[in-house]
Amino acid sequence: MSGVNVVFIRDTELSLRAAAYLVNTLPGYDDEDTLTTLEEFDEYLVVNPYTGLIRREEQELAAIRAIRPRLRQLWEVDRDGAVPLVNEMLADGSALPRLVRHDGFDWHVHATSDDAPLATRILVEAAMAFVDVIRSDEYDRVRICSADDCDSVYIDYSKNGSKRYCDTGNCGNRMNVNAYRRRKARETA
Repeated sequence: MSGVNVVFIRDTELSLRAAAYLVNTLPGYDDEDTLTTLEEFDEYLVVNPYTGLIRREEQELAAIRAIRPRLRQLWEVDRDGAVPLVNEMLADGSALPRLVRHDGFDWHVHATSDDAPLATRILVEAAMAFVDVIRSDEYDRVRICSADDCDSVYIDYSKNGSKRYCDTGNCGNRMNVNAYRRRKARETA
């Protein structure tokens, strides 16, 4: 991430990005669920690779789809409101953090066993990442897109924390073009 001030450690950032990606597969303004098939699940795993047991079965996909609303809640609350949600996710996943090193990754934290269901691992990894966000008092970087027609979620990694739009739908450009057109219309009126 050149030119970006690193706010969180790599593990945290990867887990936050994976959680946001997963939340953004929920039906939004366009009413389209983009995680309904095993092929779409495979696409998610290509962008957000996980270690440990992955079954790539309909039952696993259903379990992962089921955790999306819980993850979405983390973007709909403030820092204090996130704490009970995170604690519940950690408890539900029987989180037991431990340091591990594998597959070319240096020491990092795993909070579930490698054979825990993938949905549990995703939920607990996201919760652990949000622990870092809460503890570092950076919850104001947990955002929902400001575009009028978008409800995608993202984490603002910008240096000054001023990002207003997601990266999923070209929202910043669209809103800037709309504002420009409104200004031009007022000038010619």
